[in-house]
Amino acid sequence: MNYISDVLYWISTGLLVPVIVLLIFLFLRSLVLVGGFFGHYRTVKKTETLCDCGEETLTIQNLSDWIGKLPQKSDSALVCTLHDLWMHRQSEAQMQRLIDEYELAAEKDLSVAKMLSKMGPMLGLMGTLIPMGPALVGLSTGDIASMAYNMQVAFATTVVGLFAAAVGFVTLQVKQRWYQKDLSRLEFIAGLLTEK
Repeated sequence: MNYISDVLYWISTGLLVPVIVLLIFLFLRSLVLVGGFFGHYRTVKKTETLCDCGEETLTIQNLSDWIGKLPQKSDSALVCTLHDLWMHRQSEAQMQRLIDEYELAAEKDLSVAKMLSKMGPMLGLMGTLIPMGPALVGLSTGDIASMAYNMQVAFATTVVGLFAAAVGFVTLQVKQRWYQKDLSRLEFIAGLLTEK
């Protein structure tokens, strides 16, 4: 029995370095996500001002004028998809394919935030529990310096994991709303185009 528990202890202790490396990676990835999020926010605001103008009164008769006002070259995937919908307005299947592609691209963009919000707490908890064993051993042998070091590692990994998870969760919630609104808009335009 002691041999089995020793093997488990070696395995868990050996996982500490990979967990810390992954947490550092998640932390850096969350910083990149924050930067990309603000870039996406600026694009969404620009697109909102372009698309909201006259959208409430859209009909099949004035749809071509409304789409014509949208810029041909744009950073916004929504504007590009709207132009593509207009170009393929004769085929309902092509329009559905374009909407599905937009949805898949949205899911791909959201995958990083989902990964951060789930993996951050898991790795943070692992980084907390792994050093607790050596910290308790240090406490029992009177090695306060070793215990303090292991506790420091335990708390630091928890904080980094929770930070990455918080960034992932917040960006996921906001981006999901943005993409849901965009998909609703695309389906509305596709519905207008199939009315004729």
